[in-house]
Formats: sequence, structure tokens, C-alpha cells
Amino acid sequence: MLLLAVDTATPAVTVALHDGETVLAESNQVDARRHGELLLPSVDAVLAEAGVKLEAVTGIVVGVGPGPYTGLRVGLVTASTFASVLGVPVHGLCTLDGLAYAAGAAGVEGPFTVATDARRKEVYWARYEDPRTRTGEPAVDRPADIAERVAGLPAVGQGAQLYPEVFTDARGPVHQSAAALAGLAAERLARGGTFLPPTPLYLRRPDAQVPKNYKVVTPQ
Repeated sequence: MLLLAVDTATPAVTVALHDGETVLAESNQVDARRHGELLLPSVDAVLAEAGVKLEAVTGIVVGVGPGPYTGLRVGLVTASTFASVLGVPVHGLCTLDGLAYAAGAAGVEGPFTVATDARRKEVYWARYEDPRTRTGEPAVDRPADIAERVAGLPAVGQGAQLYPEVFTDARGPVHQSAAALAGLAAERLARGGTFLPPTPLYLRRPDAQVPKNYKVVTPQ
């Protein structure tokens, strides 16, 4: 097993190579505006550090979000392209699940909350019984609207750091890690677990929409 994991659903552009037991190499850069510019060089750097050719990869792991439209699709398109070219499977995982798994490695047990920045003064979030068990579907909400539901729980992710008045026990990790995502995927593969399709989990409509009641002009 040789898994190449990527995630661009958050400001972190993160890549890792995992052999099913350990992380061979990883790259993590936080830059919300340069996903497309940074991802492929990061992949090259990770493969070079591990001394591995891309052709040796046996599977692609990708975070499917939730996340903003533009950044999220960079990782998904790249992952699907690699999988198609190499003829290997692509395994989608919820980005929040990767953060939860990383939280477990950092000593957070459960229950706890994962929250990432959704912009517009909102967060993408989910609750977890433990680092491998999400208790419901991911959602997008204003922090104040979920304050009672997350009260008293430890919370990880950038969203928790941004709204300490709601997430009163904010902890690390703050940003997504492809290494954690790959580790979670390796565990699921070993157990015969299921994965998500490599399609974006947006949770809300894109900002760009067709204007309402616009006038159609046709030639006479």
C-alpha cells in the first residue's frame, strides 16, 4: 500500500505519502489564496523526500470538504486526475474526520467538536464521540446558533480558534493534515471500511448565482 493524500478544503494545502503503517513524507502550507499554485509542487516535494515515483502510488486519498468552492475543487480535481492517469482508486474522506483523527493523535479523546472556518462569520462543524466516530452529518452555522450544542466540549480546528466565546475549550490541531487523513484512510482500508466519492461537500450554494428577474434580449 502506498497512499498519496491531499486536502485543500481549508486554508491548509496539505500533502502526505503513507505506506499503510507510517507517514513517509508530508508537506503543510497555510495559504488560503494559493491552493492551485502550491498543490502540485507540494506533491513533487513529498514524492522526492520519500524517494518515490508517482507511478508507485497505489491509491489516492482526498479530503472532500466541507470547504469553500474554489479551494476545495483544486484538491478534488487533482486527486481524480492522478487516479485516472495511474489507474488507481481515489478514496474520499470528510475533511472534518481528518481533523478529528489528528486530534486523537494529539491526545484529545471525546466527546469533542471539530470546527473549520466557513467564512461569512460561519463555521463548518461536526461533533465526535471519539477521534474515529462522528455523531452526525457535517453542518454550516453561525457559531452563536450552535453555542448550546457545543457548550463545554473541547474543540479543534481554525473555526474553534476564531470564536473562543463559543468554543471555550479550543485546542490543537488548528489546521488539516493530509498525514492524518492518510492514516485514517489506511485504517479504513485495512478494515474494509467505506469511503465517500471524490465529489465536493459544499453544504451551501456557491456565491456566484444567476441574477433573478433579469431581462432576456433575443434578436428580432
